[in-house]
Amino acid sequence: MLTNASILITGGTGSFGHAFIPLTLAKYKPKRLVIFSRDEMKQWEMAKQFRDDNRVRFFIGDVRDKERLARALNGIDYVVHAAATKIVPTAEYNPFECVKTNVNGAMNVIDTCIDAGVKRVIALSTDKASSPANLYGATKLASDKLFIAGNSYSGAADTRFAVVRYGNVMGSRGSVIPFFMSLKNKGVLPITDARMTRFMITLEQGVELVWTAFDDTIGGEIYVKKIPSMGIMDIAKSVAPDAETDIIGIRPGEKLHEQMIGVEDALHTYEYEDYFKILPAIHNWSEDPVRIGDGRKVPPDFVYSSDKNTDWMSPEELELWIEKNRQKML
Repeated sequence: MLTNASILITGGTGSFGHAFIPLTLAKYKPKRLVIFSRDEMKQWEMAKQFRDDNRVRFFIGDVRDKERLARALNGIDYVVHAAATKIVPTAEYNPFECVKTNVNGAMNVIDTCIDAGVKRVIALSTDKASSPANLYGATKLASDKLFIAGNSYSGAADTRFAVVRYGNVMGSRGSVIPFFMSLKNKGVLPITDARMTRFMITLEQGVELVWTAFDDTIGGEIYVKKIPSMGIMDIAKSVAPDAETDIIGIRPGEKLHEQMIGVEDALHTYEYEDYFKILPAIHNWSEDPVRIGDGRKVPPDFVYSSDKNTDWMSPEELELWIEKNRQKML
């Protein structure tokens, strides 16, 4: 599907973009891959990595700027929407800015993609959008709903919108593993709560889920990858086995456990071999046999959260992953 296509990724200089771009170039050999983002220095640094590949293009712009988005989408077939204000405390202290990017920006992406005749759009979501406890999660829930409803707006343009949702990305900027690694030599790791659990997904798995969504979507689905969980104390022990831990208390808006599918969504959720799909409740799309495919409906009380997961990553498995990916996190 993506072979010889023109693809644009918003917020493409982030951790996801750094994984998506080389993997997609290698697997699908697209005609064009456009990185749309507002940080010129990050684009300048990323451009050095792809200086010999004329398929990779860079476009300075902000999803808040509808006219600039419209210009960037000229001739684009597929879009990955990864741009967002993501840091929980930043969103809490700058709520207007968070809404402008995560909600207004989402509306701009939807409108301009329909106008440009883009074929399919995959928006990246977060575990924090499921039963949100902070502004970031609330804006991403709103964004998810907008992209789902976008399928009703596309009309004759036939632009399809879907969402990919995942939690803690191992080794990404701002994630706990590189944070703990940076403090390893100090001998003390700050822990918000010893009971805390997190989902563990690699960037490569996140990219593969986006590819799956592009290939599978009819429109309006939320894709959730099946991944293991891990306790925060085991993560700390894997990163710095000799370090002490200092319990500092949970931060405002922070969850004890990550949740990607709440009980409210169970009525519309189907299970597949490697992932779950939350089907849209609007227009009876959750009963559409084409969208359901070979999925199996989950129980009505189903919740997919990091503490109730049946799959757990061991400290030994994480240690092996860290050793293999250490250079990427330096």
